[in-house]
Amino acid sequence: MTLESKSTLRIEEATLAYALIRGDAALPYLIFLHEGLGCTAMWGDFPERLCRATGCPGLVYDRAGYGQSSPLPAGTQWDTGYLHRSSQRELPQVMARLVPPSAPYILVGHSDGGSIALIHGAERNPRLRGIVTIAAHVFVEAVTLVGIRDALAAWRVGKLAGLARYHGEKTADVFRLWSDAWLDPAFASWNIEALLPRIDVPLLVMQGQDDQYGTARQVHSIARHSAGPAKEALLPRCGHSPHKECPEAVLAASAEFIRSLATRMPLDRTAV
Repeated sequence: MTLESKSTLRIEEATLAYALIRGDAALPYLIFLHEGLGCTAMWGDFPERLCRATGCPGLVYDRAGYGQSSPLPAGTQWDTGYLHRSSQRELPQVMARLVPPSAPYILVGHSDGGSIALIHGAERNPRLRGIVTIAAHVFVEAVTLVGIRDALAAWRVGKLAGLARYHGEKTADVFRLWSDAWLDPAFASWNIEALLPRIDVPLLVMQGQDDQYGTARQVHSIARHSAGPAKEALLPRCGHSPHKECPEAVLAASAEFIRSLATRMPLDRTAV
């Protein structure tokens, strides 16, 4: 199982970088959604390893303004709807261009990407088979804001300079947009729990027990309020990026979950 292609596509006013991972076309596509400071490259080899373990084809892409995708327009500011826009506008356009129109799919989202996956799940696309979230947020906690303020302090003294390896000249904008949005007082009331009862596909909800941006309340809320079956997984000795900090545990849990969906759920080849 290897990368089939790396390329770009144009949607609206942005050019997005993406990579496809080869797999069995009869199995669901795994669509990977990166974190708020992330990109395709920052997943490391996790997408390829998960596709290899499940046999599924995969798609990873950089959202507009991230990684190898085009920068956002000068002066762009994010408000409380930025995750909804990524889920309801950008993701459907990417899928329409890169995923076969009849193919089922499973979303795998980390942090912001996990929240984007849950918002998308509430749309009840008939081709969606399940969602894997890693450190997703559904509301703002005090620890979330403390973690972001700590990241901001680290940024100001140059401790996050390594992000430039992934985002290049866009790095300052990537960090500014993310930190300004979450630290805006208006964002304190951001909450997507009301969407969770509309999610009726199976969920695997993972989070590190030492996550500096959220507590187990996030996991419990997602599992308790969603309409479909949900499995909680709190991973010991892991922080905000369990797929990097304890990759074997995350791979094993994710692969088991995905294989169970691919074998027990019929593939709807007529859904549009």
